[in-house]
Amino acid sequence: MSLSDPLGDMLTRIRNGQIAKMAVVECPSSAFRKRVLDVMQREGYIRGFTEVQKAGTQPVVEIELKYHEGEGVIRKISRVSKPGRRVYAGIKDFGRVFNGLGVSILSTPRGVLSDNEARSQNVGGEVLCRIF
Repeated sequence: MSLSDPLGDMLTRIRNGQIAKMAVVECPSSAFRKRVLDVMQREGYIRGFTEVQKAGTQPVVEIELKYHEGEGVIRKISRVSKPGRRVYAGIKDFGRVFNGLGVSILSTPRGVLSDNEARSQNVGGEVLCRIF
């Protein structure tokens, strides 16, 4: 089955997994999704992820969700740039997410970066999602 918004599907699976207090969430694997998950892991929102090849199917990514004192580390996760409406931001255009407590994930010419990494490298790009 093809998806019109594979990143939005992954974010929804993570959001639903946090609500259901699941330890691991699965989603179809792709290089782009793994780059976004790598940023989420570097920023401390997930424990980690592994790619698993199951017999007769396409590879899936198992995402290990992170909890602190019984509550999910991710309180809010939302898609910003959607297939019908792309949102781009220059280095001066994007502000702090939840007064610096959250993070925006951007797709830049230098790869998928968090907003802090994009500021330090002085690049802008497409704002993919915001996490708090």
